Amino acid sequence: MTATAMETKQRPWWLLLLGGILAVIVGAIMLFGGLGAKAQTWVLLVQVLGIWWLISGIFDIVYMFIDHTAWGWKLFIGIVSILAGIYILQYPLVSAIAIPKILALVLGIWGLIYGVILLLMAFKGGGWGAGILGALGIIFGLILIANWSNLGSGLAMIWAIAIFAFIGGFLQIIQAFRQRGAAAA
Repeated sequence: MTATAMETKQRPWWLLLLGGILAVIVGAIMLFGGLGAKAQTWVLLVQVLGIWWLISGIFDIVYMFIDHTAWGWKLFIGIVSILAGIYILQYPLVSAIAIPKILALVLGIWGLIYGVILLLMAFKGGGWGAGILGALGIIFGLILIANWSNLGSGLAMIWAIAIFAFIGGFLQIIQAFRQRGAAAA
């Protein structure tokens, strides 16, 4: 059986609905709430990330004993996840300030690598579109890398996360009702 022929189960529509509602609420608080509510919500989200990394790291190490392939990488990822989760939970305020900046740096590196790949594709016959997007990816990647430690880049990442949560939550709610309607038909 091929990957395209394999049927996958969809999440229950009500789970999509709950996730969408939660995303809209978090996005609305981060966009429209008072400064205190925004700060408390952001610190809470960072703490949830720390808990998720801690649990994920434990599961990665446990899974290493079930599936022995690439066990070294699973052990490495598990240990790094556990350490990151513990650090975030011990120092939530420092982490709340550092995570958006680190995200800006990671996105800058990703944009740079993606831009180079698109430029290489353009030179191998990918067309002008790939070349232009590659050049833009490199430019934006370099800008993010050069300015990742500025407070503004971290705040911009928080705003971007809030906007994506708010809009994405509405889209997820719409998808939940579409899925419910399709299941009823």
